[in-house]
Amino acid sequence: MRLISINALKSQMVVGKTIWNEAGLPLLQKDVVVTDGIISRLKELGIQYLYIEDKISDGIIIEESILPEVRTNAIKKITTSFNKVKGLNSQSASLVIDKQSKVIGEIVDDLLTTIVKSDEVLTVLTDTLIYDEYLYQHSFQVTLYSIAIAKELGYSSEDLRVIGIGAMLHDIGKLVIPPDILFKEGSLTDDEYEVIKQHTRFGFDILRNLHTVSLLVAHCAFQHHERIDGSGYPRGISGAEMHPYAKIIAVADVFDAVTSNRVYRQKMLPSEGIKIIESGSGTIFDKHIVDAFKRSIVHYPNGTILLLSDGRRGIVAKQNLHKPELPYIRIFEENNTILNSPYTINLVEYPEIIVEKVEVDYVADIE
Repeated sequence: MRLISINALKSQMVVGKTIWNEAGLPLLQKDVVVTDGIISRLKELGIQYLYIEDKISDGIIIEESILPEVRTNAIKKITTSFNKVKGLNSQSASLVIDKQSKVIGEIVDDLLTTIVKSDEVLTVLTDTLIYDEYLYQHSFQVTLYSIAIAKELGYSSEDLRVIGIGAMLHDIGKLVIPPDILFKEGSLTDDEYEVIKQHTRFGFDILRNLHTVSLLVAHCAFQHHERIDGSGYPRGISGAEMHPYAKIIAVADVFDAVTSNRVYRQKMLPSEGIKIIESGSGTIFDKHIVDAFKRSIVHYPNGTILLLSDGRRGIVAKQNLHKPELPYIRIFEENNTILNSPYTINLVEYPEIIVEKVEVDYVADIE
């Protein structure tokens, strides 16, 4: 299978991987032969990328870190729990979250079991459509990334659980923001943006009085938009004043925001999102955490075509566990000529070669 953009999708191509919506229902099944009508419909839905089966990607396996059914079940539980908070004041919301804390803890425990036992870097899902339920999906994704980063940093199982719950509830304060502001499709006014920024304080107020979870969870909500150079909000505190858990969630939060579908912006590829995080390393984000993040996340998912600095073109065939930025590449083109016998190289063994470009719009001239 290989990953291509909707712009490169052509009639008669074969879908390599089922596309799911946020409700866990299939939008387009694996093995379906693409038609012009299907392409038009996918564009209407805002699908940007999908996997296809073709000759150059034959045998390349796309494995998800979290199974679709686990994801769907978790997001349904998050949705149910969070919906109980909508429209409530902070005190009432605290009572509800206290009652829902067991469910939230169970979701985190399930994710911990999967991520901690895995020896693989976390693969970013690039084919899940998320619009209407963004807050629920975002909370789930940020939890995944935060746990993966914290695992790489060597945190204990107890710490991982608190970090996971803090990540799951980091945006809970948004549920008391007026929906017409929270879900506004156009640009926010300065006053509306100030209201949005209050979600960190609202979250802190909701979570600090809970009897069933650590007070650190409240500080995760309060501080996840703070930055180590003091440029964040709501208090403008600097690195030494930020809790380490909040520093982790801050990185995970931004990465998921830029790599997710939104009504007002197209999502970035994982490698592009990682560059955004890298650009803030040591200035707005803790460098130690950014480095751990880069070791925890797949930079170029299997099935992604890359143009290399020596002019060769290949497709990502396998990940390197400790060097996810340097995967195994199946070379299928040299000097703009398709090879009859592709071969695989390990980029770790070729430090002089760099990835010039991710080519999701590439269309191979191969029968």
